[in-house]
Amino acid sequence: MSTAQIPAALVKELREKTGAGMMDCKRALSETGGDLEEATTLLRKQGLAAAAKRSGRDVNEGTISSYIHQGGQLGVIVEVNCETDFVARTDRFQEFARDVALNVAAMKPQFVSAADVPEDYLAREREVYADQAKDKPENAREKIVEGKLKKHLSEICLLDQPFFRDATEKKQRTMEELRAEVSSELGENITIRRFTVYQLGE
Repeated sequence: MSTAQIPAALVKELREKTGAGMMDCKRALSETGGDLEEATTLLRKQGLAAAAKRSGRDVNEGTISSYIHQGGQLGVIVEVNCETDFVARTDRFQEFARDVALNVAAMKPQFVSAADVPEDYLAREREVYADQAKDKPENAREKIVEGKLKKHLSEICLLDQPFFRDATEKKQRTMEELRAEVSSELGENITIRRFTVYQLGE
């Protein structure tokens, strides 16, 4: 299907769904024969690739965002960074920072990413899983331990956790996938630097 044959309404729907530019949406729809879901997947893949290239760039701007749970029992403060003050002031960046704070409140991670987990913590977890796998065949133990560790890290690391707003969607993104998408939309390297959770009485 040529770009000229793509209905404007379909391009508009894809733009609203992905945040990609009009020409990118037209090209994706053309390449996928007008299939909205396939075009969305294609744009996400392209966005993730582009975001990976930006990941080494300095991020010295950004925002501090917060969320106080109804009733004042739980509070979250997050720092999200980008490359320029211009992007930091955009509605999309501010919305992402709020979503990060909400996700921290909902999912209660302990670390931003697996790279932030201390070695002694990992060693302790491996020891526990090794003890649990001691009755398994020797050649399978290491795989079992690493599998359990990977699952545990996906539960305690923010970037590996599911994005809570996708809970009703067919495909649930991780926070890392969402971060990469926003990075692609805004054309800058975006990072979640840190967060703090305040629980009343703790």
